Amino acid sequence: MARRIESLFVAGPAGRLEALMEEPEHGVPHEIALVCHPHPQHGGTMHNKVVYRLARGLRRAGAAVLRFNYRGVNLSEGAYDHGEGELEDARACLAVLQSRYPELPYTLAGFSFGSRIVLRLGCRNSPPPSPRRIIAAGFPTIYKDLSYLDGCTVPRIFVQSTHDQFGPVTEIEPVIAALPEPKRLLLIEARDHFFDGALDRLEEEIFRLDS
Repeated sequence: MARRIESLFVAGPAGRLEALMEEPEHGVPHEIALVCHPHPQHGGTMHNKVVYRLARGLRRAGAAVLRFNYRGVNLSEGAYDHGEGELEDARACLAVLQSRYPELPYTLAGFSFGSRIVLRLGCRNSPPPSPRRIIAAGFPTIYKDLSYLDGCTVPRIFVQSTHDQFGPVTEIEPVIAALPEPKRLLLIEARDHFFDGALDRLEEEIFRLDS
């Protein structure tokens, strides 16, 4: 039986948000996952290759996944809001996802700018219950305000390219070392921030997180 794929619009705080809901390839979902895309002012959309691979890895592991475009991206209404409005967009999409599968635990995952959004949402801004984990891929270390991570006890998995120009290993390692447990840094040998040459490995690692 083919997985269910649904294009939909979510009522966001600045207008409707373009979204895509996908169920697992096999069987019924045992969790749900919201996946957030990179910076909307630098070409980021829900169809970004890294976002797609995060979503597919989670689906293969049994999650129903919702991806969406922030305000002002493609068919989503509104305008870029410097991360604050985009955080509220993510919250609105999470609420819709939880309303569809109210009994299931949830994962938050994001790439680059999206990794900051899901960490802010999961560590400080999400209503109970807390996410079972937060997957932050390509976390950019150029932003020095990490106060939203203080005291966060949600399991956090940082997935970083070994040649990430926006979050070099030499910078990400001390950042994560200073964070409270539980946490994990997963390094993937890749050519750049976008996991060039290692997208298959990225997807497989996401798929195997629970194994």
